[in-house]
Amino acid sequence: MHLRKKIYIAILSVLAVSHAQAENKAEAIELKAVTVIGILPEKLESVPGSFNIVDEEELEARRPFSVKEALSNVAGINFVTSEDPMSLALNIGVRGNDPRRSARTLLLEDGMPLFLAPYGDPAAHYSTPLDRVQRIEVVKGSGQVLYGPQTVGGMINFVTKPVPKDGFAGSVSATVGNNDFTGLHANLGYGNERGGMMIDVLQKKGDGVRKNHEFDVQDFAIKGQLNLTDQHTLIAKASYYEEDSNVSETGLGVTEYARDKFQAPSGKNDTFEHERKSFQLQHIFQIADKVKLSTQAYYVDAWRSSFRQTDEPGGFSGANNSTGLTVLERCPQPAGTAFTEVQAANCGGRHRPRSYDYWGIEPRLDFSHNLFGIASDAVIGFRYHEEDIKREQYRGNTALFQNLSYAQDNSLPREKILIDVEAKSYYGQNTFYMGDWAVTPGIRVEDIKTKTDIQRADGNAHTNPQSKLTNKQTKVLPGFGVAWNGIDNTTIFAGVHKGFAPPRPSRDIFAKGANTAVAGETKPEESTNWEIGVRSKYVKGVSLESTLFHTKLDDIVINRGGGTYENAGETAMAGLELAGRVDFGTIYDTSHNVYVTASYTNMFTAEFKKTSPVASHGVVSGERLPYAPRHIASINLGYQHPVGVDARIGVDYISRQEPHPSQRVLAPVDAALSGLAGDIPSYSLLNASVSYKPADSKASYFISAHNLADKQYLVTRIDGMFAGRERQVFGGIRYDF
Repeated sequence: MHLRKKIYIAILSVLAVSHAQAENKAEAIELKAVTVIGILPEKLESVPGSFNIVDEEELEARRPFSVKEALSNVAGINFVTSEDPMSLALNIGVRGNDPRRSARTLLLEDGMPLFLAPYGDPAAHYSTPLDRVQRIEVVKGSGQVLYGPQTVGGMINFVTKPVPKDGFAGSVSATVGNNDFTGLHANLGYGNERGGMMIDVLQKKGDGVRKNHEFDVQDFAIKGQLNLTDQHTLIAKASYYEEDSNVSETGLGVTEYARDKFQAPSGKNDTFEHERKSFQLQHIFQIADKVKLSTQAYYVDAWRSSFRQTDEPGGFSGANNSTGLTVLERCPQPAGTAFTEVQAANCGGRHRPRSYDYWGIEPRLDFSHNLFGIASDAVIGFRYHEEDIKREQYRGNTALFQNLSYAQDNSLPREKILIDVEAKSYYGQNTFYMGDWAVTPGIRVEDIKTKTDIQRADGNAHTNPQSKLTNKQTKVLPGFGVAWNGIDNTTIFAGVHKGFAPPRPSRDIFAKGANTAVAGETKPEESTNWEIGVRSKYVKGVSLESTLFHTKLDDIVINRGGGTYENAGETAMAGLELAGRVDFGTIYDTSHNVYVTASYTNMFTAEFKKTSPVASHGVVSGERLPYAPRHIASINLGYQHPVGVDARIGVDYISRQEPHPSQRVLAPVDAALSGLAGDIPSYSLLNASVSYKPADSKASYFISAHNLADKQYLVTRIDGMFAGRERQVFGGIRYDF
């Protein structure tokens, strides 16, 4: 909290001084408004690939409970919500990629990476709160060469709300719901032609999916904009995020899941804490009408720690001895009996504290030219990025070890790994305009150096030289796309690009006993992504998009069990995406609008192309990839009344899914009882929302329900069986001024 205040004071001081300097300049300067447009270009019709924009109007009308609901109408996206109560740790899979912690989907906020560490630990334990978001951009096509590194799937950019331009503005809202859910949000700002400032404060808390799983999230942000001259603009943003949740990362065995799908006897003790501080500074230099130099600098300081008391779902320990009942890891319990909250309260467990610091600077030049005798828009840029990661683990048998400070003061770490990453990225893209055609070649080069130092592993100190490794890799990632606009309000597009996901350093080395470390064989994932499609608003009141895609990964990285990973050879993912909206009010020129929105993904191919020589890894040629459902669909029927009512009801559908390969080849007893083996059955969820903003009123009212039928369903077996969220209904009021 003390550091956050310092950051805010520093930003206020900088903006105040800059504002004073600007006021001393000639008062006759005519200033131009600067609009932050996110990762998509201004000419959307020239984008040579599939994209989606969830705008502010859609977010206001739908009132999504989490990012999962906000993106449910976007084709090609699969969410797996496991231990997470509110999609705080996103699990997003794009076009058949494994959703686990969104590691193959690049997450951004105003173009700044959001992972714990984009290269060293691309795990999504944070996403921008929707209350701060103006719109969400989803990009799956060849335009990804401008961003990186996790681009084998797609990109999602959260564009935050801009600073007010016309005086004092803001909003306050309050939300309440079942499962003890409450939310408070305030946004206050002031601005004029010279710039302005905005403060955003948020708190949400409630009960999670399972019993004893409470969560409390706080988010504070301050954003300022200063228009120094008609050419120079500064935008600064600082934020502080804090999460304190009770979360059991281990699921349930078959027996206990059958008794109570939502039980978590160790839930009162299992915790997940996350503190994140970030700062982003953008300088926009409008050199000429069609030449702009944008430079962003960012810094993120994140710390997360989890404590768990169970690590063997259903008693599974890899020895064909599962009982269907989860075991307390650091505490004896009678064989064949379920442990209780009282036993858990008197036991220890394991802490996983990890800290992440990363920073980067990225100048980017956007300009129009006729260098080749053809009208063109070009982008060239460079990013320098550094990461400093510290991973530790502590274990203890007594209740005293439930306190992290006690564990750190009274024991040596079971694991201690230091990771440093230096990454340089170079990119360029040019769009040629030739009549109705827009042709866009591009290229990205990733130059990465990773230093890994295993100081302790398996409780032993490591002094072997092999425990310190330096890994260097350079990847050239081209892309090419074409868009044709020969039909009114219609774009036909096609493109191909190379995607890249570097291996996490924690997977590169496997500790093998005392004073020994062995270099792993894990190689980065590289993909070739093809697509062809059409988006159209040719018919009045009807918008449609259809995309056929094919993705080939050269050497996919899979979880082979026990927290280790390996390359599993080539995989192929192919499918058809359909999405659209029909507004009958627009078609029939009436203010009473009945509308239908729908999206559908048919992932007809998502399979391994190579059989692993190690049978226990479970990788078999032709078998389906994990968590890649064949069918994903969402359809909503809505009605908008001229008095300010927007009401909708809809269904989201996910077809059957397969677990990770190693979970498909467990020994018979483990397969039957651990909860790890078996498919994830299909399910459909009913959702509804109503919002009402009376004409000429500053107040709006809303109510939203997810899983309205209160369906009980299984969502994952990654660490045991996890049930999906029960019915969640919440409503509230928002006042704008």
